[in-house]
Amino acid sequence: MPRLLSAAPFRHRHDREIFTLAIPTFFALVSEPLFLLTDSAIVGTLGTQALGGLGVAGQVLLTLAAVCIFLAYGTTAAVARKFGADDIPGGMRDGVDGLWLAALLGVAAIAVGLPLGPHLIDLLGASSDVAPYAVTYLSISLLSTPFLLIVMAGTGVLRGLQDARTPLVVAVSSYVGNAMLCATFVLVLDWGIAGSAWATVLAQGTAAVWYVSVIMRSARRHGVSLAPSVAGLRASASAGFALFLRSVSMRVVALVTTAVAARLSDESLAAHQVGHNIWSLLVFAMDAIAIAGQSIVGRYLGAGDVRGTKVSTRRMVEWGVMTGLVFTVLVFLVTPWAPIPFTDDPHVIGLITASLVVVALIQPLSGVTMVLDGVLMGAGDQRYLAWASLWTMLVFLPFALLVPWIFDSDLWGLVGLWGAFSVWILARAVTLGTRARGTAWLVTGATRQ
Repeated sequence: MPRLLSAAPFRHRHDREIFTLAIPTFFALVSEPLFLLTDSAIVGTLGTQALGGLGVAGQVLLTLAAVCIFLAYGTTAAVARKFGADDIPGGMRDGVDGLWLAALLGVAAIAVGLPLGPHLIDLLGASSDVAPYAVTYLSISLLSTPFLLIVMAGTGVLRGLQDARTPLVVAVSSYVGNAMLCATFVLVLDWGIAGSAWATVLAQGTAAVWYVSVIMRSARRHGVSLAPSVAGLRASASAGFALFLRSVSMRVVALVTTAVAARLSDESLAAHQVGHNIWSLLVFAMDAIAIAGQSIVGRYLGAGDVRGTKVSTRRMVEWGVMTGLVFTVLVFLVTPWAPIPFTDDPHVIGLITASLVVVALIQPLSGVTMVLDGVLMGAGDQRYLAWASLWTMLVFLPFALLVPWIFDSDLWGLVGLWGAFSVWILARAVTLGTRARGTAWLVTGATRQ
């Protein structure tokens, strides 16, 4: 990418459009890990094994959500291009088909996930003490899958239409509701880890109904049928396949880190759950710029404005670096107190603290990686993203899988695991940065041919 920091904060001519989308998206994204941390704190009152069970089951559910993230990201890019080309009815048609595809995939996920759930928990290396908690949480939370996927698709439609405020309202309302229900079910009604799972089902269901209502009204206003289109479903699935492969590669990385942490010790697994949620909180915050990039780049390319695409991309990368530097300082400042809400076990506290040192150091690099990923996704460069994700996953795996063999203690083992994760972030930054310096991704028009 070109030289960074070309203008002071908020003085660049693209800052206004970036932050009109990024600020609401930031609060929408940051609400999810914040309330996941709240869930972790509440479930943590049930003990280390329950917290570990939440971590293992959570990785399965996050994997399911991640491999279907194309419902949001692919829809954002497609709708934004048509918005830029002044074809809003065409964008709404894509959005309606995306909702139908999400519902169908959600039902299929329940049918496949329920019988396979215990085997997936076993595969991730959960101990006999942790596994029952993980199976209970997973079997209930799977029921929320159709709602979750509909929320993803609906979010993509609205962001493609340059509306980041409605997703913010829905996300914050949903996660506040989830946190309140979780506290009630677990701490007051004493439902155990099942209470946290049922809170998720109810909160996601409410959010899905909200999105369907908003998009139905908009579709009718633009004369778009609410019935599914076979051709549209096929096109949505085809366009999302490359993003599916990208997401699978990324989730392999997340699952392997969880599995390695589980094999180090139950305490390492619990500490990794907390450290990963904090990392996700920070990355989701930086991902706000990336998601703004999806909308902005898609709109510029749809309108045929290559220069606007390049200049806005450069500015978003600059913001990714600046945000990462701020987060590095912030994590170091809060590290001494960060474990307190989650555990009073001195060993787990030490493991969390060690993890957060690595989390702090990789923030600037994470900022560049997240932003460039969003930019190329907004350009519809999914095929390159799929191959790049595959190769970076292959770079990561040897480092991670050797951790239990190299390190004798779970402390250094967990630090080594986060070190392997940092290698993956670096590999992604290199592959995405190399692509962004070229011109092959700058394809203009209402659709990417």
